[in-house]
Amino acid sequence: MKHQLRSIKTLPAPLRILSFLLILLLVWLPVVIPVKLLIRNNQNLVTILAMGWLFILFIVFVQLTGKLIYQQSKPYQEVGLIWNQQNGKEIFQGLIIGWLITFSLFMLQALLGWLNWQENSLPWWQLIAEGALTGIGVGIAEEAVFRGWLLNELEQDYSLTVSLWANSLIFAIAHFLKPLDIIIETLPAFPGLVMLGLSLGLARHKNQGRLGLSIGLHGGLVWGYYIVDVGDLITYNNTVSPAITGIYGNPIAGIMGWLFLLALILWLILKENRDQPI
Repeated sequence: MKHQLRSIKTLPAPLRILSFLLILLLVWLPVVIPVKLLIRNNQNLVTILAMGWLFILFIVFVQLTGKLIYQQSKPYQEVGLIWNQQNGKEIFQGLIIGWLITFSLFMLQALLGWLNWQENSLPWWQLIAEGALTGIGVGIAEEAVFRGWLLNELEQDYSLTVSLWANSLIFAIAHFLKPLDIIIETLPAFPGLVMLGLSLGLARHKNQGRLGLSIGLHGGLVWGYYIVDVGDLITYNNTVSPAITGIYGNPIAGIMGWLFLLALILWLILKENRDQPI
């Protein structure tokens, strides 16, 4: 049995990834379907419970596959989930950078006269607390999956460049598992998601495989945008095309957001090269 399990690691990366996801799905569905049937009047709660259960299973499966298939002594460390002071420091740095990028983007557009700031619709403490929970939760979950487990699997078979691009494309596609009409409407966000995926992958690579900076950057971007969006802090005055500011108000679905993400990618590449020993 152990020999058969360990033979899985000799499969090509696409088959290993699909096998992992299929088994995960088969264990996830028998719990989620009854929950969905029992809680019909609160879809938000169903979504939270379903995603929470999925992430718990994912964390368990990472440990099991790491131990049984790859014979790793510390599977979580292999995917970048390192619980130490350095990783905590990098999470904090990433949160600050994510915040700065988000608010700098909107402040620049305000200075250019493309949008107006307005009074927030919710108390500040509520926006900050809810944004923190959302941003950090999304950052931990998505980075553990995409820049942790998935990027590791890809790098076992492909070069870093191929792995980063494949990872970023899969990351973007995963955010487009929606009805066709919504996919078409939100398609301008696809390049932004690919660029975001690239930047987060580079952030992990820059820090010797630790996920702290990636989690922080992702969490900070989501946290900052949550405050602006849910708090109704801005209104666009339509002086320029939404293609520049972001289709449907989504900053990564417009040229300005792409430029900021490109600047982040270039900074990470330059920093990576500067940190390399001569």
